[in-house]
Amino acid sequence: MEPICIVPAGDVCGEAATWDAAANRLYWTDINRFLLHSHDPDNGATRTHLFDRPVVALSLTDRKGWLLVALGSQLILFNPETGAREDLPAMLGGWPELRFNDGRSDPLGAFWIGSMGNNVGPNGEGLPVVDGRGTLYRYRHGGPMEEIETDIGIPNTLCWSPDRRHFYFGDTLKNEIRVYDYDIETGEIGPGRPFFAGFERGLPDGSAMDGEGYLWNCRYDGGCVVRVAPDGSIDRVIDIPAGNVTT
Repeated sequence: MEPICIVPAGDVCGEAATWDAAANRLYWTDINRFLLHSHDPDNGATRTHLFDRPVVALSLTDRKGWLLVALGSQLILFNPETGAREDLPAMLGGWPELRFNDGRSDPLGAFWIGSMGNNVGPNGEGLPVVDGRGTLYRYRHGGPMEEIETDIGIPNTLCWSPDRRHFYFGDTLKNEIRVYDYDIETGEIGPGRPFFAGFERGLPDGSAMDGEGYLWNCRYDGGCVVRVAPDGSIDRVIDIPAGNVTT
């Protein structure tokens, strides 16, 4: 398997790669340049939207054409075709010292997102990371932000197994991804336990789950993607021609 460059976007920190099969669009963000990209593979065109703060995560919604987007400390609904925006009553306290990071919707439609010490300055410049200030939250539409876990360095990797029985969540600074039992009836999780930790090539960034239950983890400062089996063993390592591999 060889990596293929789809869009030479020149991103500083590309994140949140999300495929919308219904719209035939690939969405992703650049945290440091405050950008949301939308790519049409049929004609090769890429549209880019500029915001006033870091664009850190996104999710598809049940509203045709609309995305849920995390901007720094706020969740919004955004239509990339029209540019329309609706602010949600979901805010992270502590901005700009704290910001949101990786996020994803669960099988029941709730949006899970982690926070961290903000490492992006007002002009997109990098700032030092303060460890242990992060929290994992869950947002159900119309409800409050629910606190799930605390004392997180950099939250990354939010994935659910194909059978919807397990939730995977990582902390980049701890070089660890943990697995939790997930209750498909209630959306609650049990205590976490080690799943994949200590891999020597870089640190865990975002991940994607395939149909066989294998976790594909991007390695920040590791130049690779690693496919991890359901038992936590390494299935394969794919080299990527980039030092910081993210999603």
